[in-house]
This record gives sequence, C-alpha cells and structure tokens, in this order.
Amino acid sequence: MKQRLTPAEIDARLKFVVGCVLAAVLTITTIGVLYALVFVTQPIGAQAENDKMFFGVLSSVATFITGTLAGLMISTGRNKDDSSVVNQTESTEG
Repeated sequence: MKQRLTPAEIDARLKFVVGCVLAAVLTITTIGVLYALVFVTQPIGAQAENDKMFFGVLSSVATFITGTLAGLMISTGRNKDDSSVVNQTESTEG
C-alpha cells in the first residue's frame, strides 16, 4: 500500500506540474509568434491588421505567463512548518 503524501510534497508536485504546463504554453506561444513572423507572407510595406491583433494578444498572454512562472518560482521559499522545524533544531544544538 502506498504512503500518503505530506502537504509539502503535494504542494511541490503541484508547483512542478503547473510550472511545466505554463512553460509549455509559453514555448508554444513563442514558436507560434516566430512562425507567423518568419513563414507567413505579409503585405508589402505593412503588417496585416489581423496579424497585428494576433501578436498583441499573444504578447499579452506571454507576458502574463512569464509573470506567473516567476511568481511560482519565487514562492518556493520556506513555509511556517519548515521554519519551526529549523528553529527547534537550532535550539537543541545551541
């Protein structure tokens, strides 16, 4: 029978999965923008209006996902349970 995961382990796995999904979405978005810039024929001397709107939306999505990933990675600091364990070990050592 499998052991139950602790809340810290569940939190770590959840952050990992969410981070991977957001990184994949950001990668696909970047590849889509690069493909549209390189391989799609644009009108001479200007950019098509629907392409301009498409890039605007993708830019907003990419900015949001990058910020979310940064926040997720920053939030991996210690929580209260970890700090209380550290404080208990420090008080027994010194």
